[in-house]
Amino acid sequence: MKTINLITFLLVVIGAINWTLYGVMGVNLVGSIFGSSEVLVKLVYFLTGLSGVYMLTHFKTLTK
Repeated sequence: MKTINLITFLLVVIGAINWTLYGVMGVNLVGSIFGSSEVLVKLVYFLTGLSGVYMLTHFKTLTK
């Protein structure tokens, strides 16, 4: 179970970095990396969103 916690944590951090870059400089890091494949960009955003929901629903167990 620790593997899924690490994956979700990394995806949420990537999402936070992406939003920070977008807010400060207007750069979409995920879009820049996977720009040629709209499907991959949407998949990364979808998995990042699911990771955030997972972390919210498992907050108490993740902080132990």
